[in-house]
Amino acid sequence: MKTEAFFKLTYGLYILSSRDGNKFNGHISNTVFQVTAQPPRIAVATHHDNLTTEFIKKSRVFSVSALQKEVDLAFLGPWGFKSGREINKFANANYKIGKTGAPIVLDKTIAWYECEVEEVIEVGTHVIFIGKVVDLDLIDASAKPLTYDYYRDVIKGVSPENSPTYLGDYSKPSKEESLPEKTTSAKRYRCTVCGFIYDPEAATHHVEFLEARLSKIFLITGPVRFVESPRLILFPLIKIKKKSRSA
Repeated sequence: MKTEAFFKLTYGLYILSSRDGNKFNGHISNTVFQVTAQPPRIAVATHHDNLTTEFIKKSRVFSVSALQKEVDLAFLGPWGFKSGREINKFANANYKIGKTGAPIVLDKTIAWYECEVEEVIEVGTHVIFIGKVVDLDLIDASAKPLTYDYYRDVIKGVSPENSPTYLGDYSKPSKEESLPEKTTSAKRYRCTVCGFIYDPEAATHHVEFLEARLSKIFLITGPVRFVESPRLILFPLIKIKKKSRSA
């Protein structure tokens, strides 16, 4: 199957946030869309395991922050690849509290929407929340919104494992398309910030490409240093774990 066809479905990228009492959490979402005009309703999809999902189920409220096109992985990383069970994502965030008590992220935001949940639909690994818009604001009418296509092709971002667009095993080529397998004992590593996969066996000679990509997360991951061989890349990574961390 040509699973690349999934990339032709269009999405935006947003920060979906909610609360549980005085606790706040949020994560990057690309499944946000308006479903009715009168009254205005927005649907969002989020993984069962995500902390934000738990918060929305408990509070029955959520907010959506539409992000501007000009962002980088340093900003997106904590919201998309860190779990609120491990860090407080709102500790250094610029946000406000909405009418419902839901936190609304204002950093890199061009518009926001605050919603009360009217319907919950269970869909396999994910939950769809349909919310009635109770408040909204347009912060920057001139700024372009961030799209999933731009995120993949220009920012060079990848989908977290809990994302609806994460292909997993389905992204592997079919038998007739696959190349001969190589026997290797090399370990792969995932960047703790942006999800970048470093595979020693697949490390390319495209040093410029890697430098450009990694420089986007320089402020969070620390300096990137290349030694004589581009296969030896020193930057903070962790071994890939079978079980992903929920956002």
